[in-house]
Amino acid sequence: MSLYLDTSLLVAALTKEAATERVQAWLAAQEAEHLVLGEWAVTEFSSALSLKLRTGQLDEDLRSSALATFKRLAAETFRILPVEPVHFRLAARFADDHRLGLRAGDALHLAIVAEHGGTLCTLDRRFAAAASSLGIETVFL
Repeated sequence: MSLYLDTSLLVAALTKEAATERVQAWLAAQEAEHLVLGEWAVTEFSSALSLKLRTGQLDEDLRSSALATFKRLAAETFRILPVEPVHFRLAARFADDHRLGLRAGDALHLAIVAEHGGTLCTLDRRFAAAASSLGIETVFL
């Protein structure tokens, strides 16, 4: 069973947020071979850390440390799923449903997990609800 990790969960695990301890404990309890993420999460993670740096939520040292840890995990632990043209088309279809309230990046994550199978793991309640309504198994932490 694949556990598709949303970027919100990864950022919380590797920076200091209210959910950090809970997410770290949950991740530690999972079998590493089940942890997957989409290639899009690599870009999104870097963007999230840059935003946290610009807004003063973390300093350069913490950003560098979190980014290095993420890159190591991406290389050694997580299975990275490629983003294919079919995912963009499916993401557009998901985003077309205005009731889901999906941003483009979230729609792309859902397209990847829908095509590859597995369970979406996220800290984002709205995202979890959208995934569930599309028939995607979800773990809301």
